[in-house]
Amino acid sequence: MKWEVIGKVMLCFPILEIDVRIGKSPFPHKETFTMNDLTGLRVFCEIVESGGLTAAGNRLGMAPPMVSKHLARLERGLAARLLNRTSRSMSLTEAGRIFHEHAMQALDILDAGVAAVSHVSGPPRGELKISAPVWIATPRFAALIADYRQRYPEVRLDVYLENRMVDLVAEGFDLALRMNNDDSQSLISRQLCEVAFYCVAKPEFLAQSATQNHAAALHLPALIMPNHMQFGRPKMPAAGMLVGPEQPVAMRSSDTTLSYHAVLAGIGAAFLPSWLVSDDLASGRLVHYGDAGKAYQGHLFAVYPSRRHQPLKLRSFIDFLVENL
Repeated sequence: MKWEVIGKVMLCFPILEIDVRIGKSPFPHKETFTMNDLTGLRVFCEIVESGGLTAAGNRLGMAPPMVSKHLARLERGLAARLLNRTSRSMSLTEAGRIFHEHAMQALDILDAGVAAVSHVSGPPRGELKISAPVWIATPRFAALIADYRQRYPEVRLDVYLENRMVDLVAEGFDLALRMNNDDSQSLISRQLCEVAFYCVAKPEFLAQSATQNHAAALHLPALIMPNHMQFGRPKMPAAGMLVGPEQPVAMRSSDTTLSYHAVLAGIGAAFLPSWLVSDDLASGRLVHYGDAGKAYQGHLFAVYPSRRHQPLKLRSFIDFLVENL
């Protein structure tokens, strides 16, 4: 059979020029390059990025045995072992390290092509898995989601609210909304907006606390605190108010919404985001404790895995938040 050279392209190994012949695969022991090979590339890269087969399977929506099957098929096709695996650890072989570098570049190029075609062929679509803090469950954020869905009805939002730092890659999240700028090299952070946190309480609670505590000018009344808050630091991040080991604590909670309702019930005072308490402050239902002008000004960030080419659904949602927050 006579082969016809139809061109030279950079495929998987950008430092090498590979003759692409009709019916010829870049895998030396195969005659055709199939979609399974492409899936194998993605599976291998996810295993490396997430640190394990199970985590990669969670990210890809694939059972661990299928992850192992794709990895084994890829290694057979390359005639090279890519990973050293034991029951407790996993590491790249030298061949795996070289192949991972080039496979990531190849997938980035492919993803860029898919994104470019998506701009032409249709709007963003698919499921977008998001992690966000509990306090973001407000009418304001619900209205943002409604406006986004009206603009991009083919994107389904899967929103998880919890006050913990999820592992985006291992747990399969596309995006996290966080009040801190993640400095991990594997993640990208984009600032969205400022969010003010105020120390607030019911007027009746503060009046009662003032009569019981003559040192109220220096110390807060009984606080409702997050579970993760550690004492021993000299100041809370607002109004210069002291918080030490002797500070009375009425309650701890991992749920900001519960803390908000506990404040409304008169249990104590708490630092809460303006998104939750702005209407109550305006109506007088809650009042500031301390100088409202010295509230803690935090920043809300969009944090997502570091990939050169973002999926259109992710890029559209982040751009929408930047535009509307």
